[in-house]
Amino acid sequence: MAIPIGKLALYTAACGIHPSLTLPVSLDVGTDNPWLLADPLYLGFRAPRLRGAEYDALVEAFVAGVEEVWPGCLIQFEDFKQHNALRLIDRYQGRVPSFNDDISGTAAVVLAGVLAGLRATGRSLADARIVLVGAGAAGIGIGRLLRLAMQEEDVPPEVVREAIALVDTKGLVHDGRTDLEASKADLAVPAVAGAGVAGGAGAVATLDLVETIRARRPTVLVGTTGVAGTFSEAAIRAMADALEPAERPIVLPLSNPTSVAEATPADVIAWTGGRAIVATGSPFDAVEVDGRLQDVGQANNAFIFPGVGLGAIVAESRAVTDRMFLLAARELAAQVGDERLATGALYPSVASLRAVSRRIAVVVAAEAVAAGLSAAAERGLFDSEAEVDAAMWWPAYVPYTPSRAGERRLRVEA
Repeated sequence: MAIPIGKLALYTAACGIHPSLTLPVSLDVGTDNPWLLADPLYLGFRAPRLRGAEYDALVEAFVAGVEEVWPGCLIQFEDFKQHNALRLIDRYQGRVPSFNDDISGTAAVVLAGVLAGLRATGRSLADARIVLVGAGAAGIGIGRLLRLAMQEEDVPPEVVREAIALVDTKGLVHDGRTDLEASKADLAVPAVAGAGVAGGAGAVATLDLVETIRARRPTVLVGTTGVAGTFSEAAIRAMADALEPAERPIVLPLSNPTSVAEATPADVIAWTGGRAIVATGSPFDAVEVDGRLQDVGQANNAFIFPGVGLGAIVAESRAVTDRMFLLAARELAAQVGDERLATGALYPSVASLRAVSRRIAVVVAAEAVAAGLSAAAERGLFDSEAEVDAAMWWPAYVPYTPSRAGERRLRVEA
């Protein structure tokens, strides 16, 4: 329960959704852990974990109950296992206003970091070559949103397909592999020998990460593996060596906590000779480079989901779309000022979270109106900016003046 409670606290802190309008929910589907099942103090549902049709029936009952009791309520899914996460959000995204933060929120915050990094390096998304290491729900969500961003910039389909490469535990995800589920196959690159594939079309074997990096020469490397050290010195040096000497690689080791980060910013910067721009999923201190400090921005979903949620709520949107997350990512990238970008940070400071969330809420609400999804706009004139400002609650506390210890004691005795 700490996770949904914490996320709702961020909705309140970041964009002023009143706490009384939120409800943290944990769906208890049982456990297969024999120690928990035998523990008399275990508070959870004491039964084997639900799967298949029974699992789907429980989620359906929850969604249907929310629809009945709170029509139009925004549902944020979180911490579902990969296949369930992708399957369920595909099922419900068009039916109720809903999104999965592990998929869409992570994708948007990563896209924002990539856009900010490209701005810092003077390159465009059309020129980017991206390798995503980790093919879980987060990696697939990132790949999907990057593809949508490129498509909206009129990058040719064949270029888009080659530009975004996914790497799983078996290597590069390419269309010559016969072991791919649909979500991975959707992002598979052509099986071309020498481009991360051992052999031609039809080959199952793929090269390891270092060899894949040498073959594909990525300008952006993103990690969502949850495995510390995935970005080895050899891998990062291969990335730097494959680029022009003046080119700055963008490296995002996003796994958290810090103990499972794919690499530390200090190592990445050292292995690239001070050239890399780094952002992480966990907070890291700035790194000294040639006598100056290079900031390390944090790719924190808190920059995205509160604003998206508020915008959808204000507009009374019937759905939360992928394009809303695309626009949220663009807005987040735009909020990184040139001075902050010059320090190496790809994200705004956390101190600006409320202002950033407001801007994202405005663009999301406007998109709901433009897409014909806003019930609020259908009732009459709708000013996205004014409606967002009116909806943001600010806590007001009663002034408190502490008295001296002696006065407190006298009042108690009286």
